Amino acid sequence: MAGFAFEEAVPAHLEGERRAFCVESRIYRGTPEKPGLVLGLDRGGSCRGIAFHVAAADREPVLAYLRERELVTHAYLEVERQVRLERPGRDYVQALTYVVDRSHPQYAGELSREAVLAQVRDSVGQAGSNRDYVLATAAHLAGLGIEDPQLTWLADQLRVDQG
Repeated sequence: MAGFAFEEAVPAHLEGERRAFCVESRIYRGTPEKPGLVLGLDRGGSCRGIAFHVAAADREPVLAYLRERELVTHAYLEVERQVRLERPGRDYVQALTYVVDRSHPQYAGELSREAVLAQVRDSVGQAGSNRDYVLATAAHLAGLGIEDPQLTWLADQLRVDQG
């Protein structure tokens, strides 16, 4: 799930950033000639996700892992954001997040859902097809009980294409 050791995983809500297909993938889910799109946190709106509590002893190895995974091309900025934990008490905590760097060349901007569909439909990179990334991500979020209307619409369209 996370790829790193954690003590607790709690559904959480982030205000001020939304999940968006706003980062071009020129290696893993596409090529420089035909880039795919992957999700990033872009400003505006809000989104639900999972906040992971990491033990103090694991902090440095987890940070090293996340930085290696998320900062490969430096399309994301590592920032702290306040998130509301979705559990009794609904407390707010500071969470490490990775938001898209809008000045980075891989930032795709705000695309219509039709433009996203057209770009992900046939893109393939070293990690596989962009279509598989979208479908797997949609299934994963659904399994967590996280609704994302744009992602659901996109996955539905890709399934119709396979039809």
